[in-house]
Amino acid sequence: MSRLTTASTSVTEALQSRFSCRAFLDTPVPESDVKYLIETATRAPSGGNLQPWHMWAVQGEALKEFVADIKTKMADKPGGEGSEYHIYPPELKQPYDTRRRDIGERMYETLGIAREDRLGRLGQMARNFEFFGAPCAVFFALDKTMQEGQWSDMGMIIQSIMLLARERGLHSCPQEAWALWSPSIKSFLNIPDHMTFFCAMALGYADPDAAINQLESPRAPLDEVASFVGF
Repeated sequence: MSRLTTASTSVTEALQSRFSCRAFLDTPVPESDVKYLIETATRAPSGGNLQPWHMWAVQGEALKEFVADIKTKMADKPGGEGSEYHIYPPELKQPYDTRRRDIGERMYETLGIAREDRLGRLGQMARNFEFFGAPCAVFFALDKTMQEGQWSDMGMIIQSIMLLARERGLHSCPQEAWALWSPSIKSFLNIPDHMTFFCAMALGYADPDAAINQLESPRAPLDEVASFVGF
């Protein structure tokens, strides 16, 4: 089964075929599909049934104008405007730092961008802020009074949307990088000050001919990430 062009018919298939898509076709996503993904995903677990999430789905000219605005701002602020939280721990220890560096190198190798090609790497990083060409984007925020448990809930609804997307033959890319543009995003979507902007998600149909979509991120072996007691 091609993970790029075939819809998934089971949870296992959805998990195995999901990847962070970094090249999309410009084919619009039907409104009915976007509403289905979000409404169905709200069945994700939520401690105390707080349902701490809020989502904004954007497509068409509104999204194009927003992306163009960010591109203009990047000329003066290539590093963004600042996030409302640490995307990664300030001191990323091992083995996490190695894993992060490894996937970055794998990505640039897949694209044929050499280590010394700084402009090439910056250009690929900037693709984040074009949603990698995706026609649809979903933005996620939660109340600032929420804590770690509710951030976990947010992760679960995001994962649910991504798995449901595979059922419809869609692909996605969760993008915490967008947190770097929190002020502009909150202005664009009228997100109130009492909410923290968390991340965005690119959503659409994967470009099957794009080399970057052949990248597979490795996972640590089972005995490194799990322990079994009493079996």
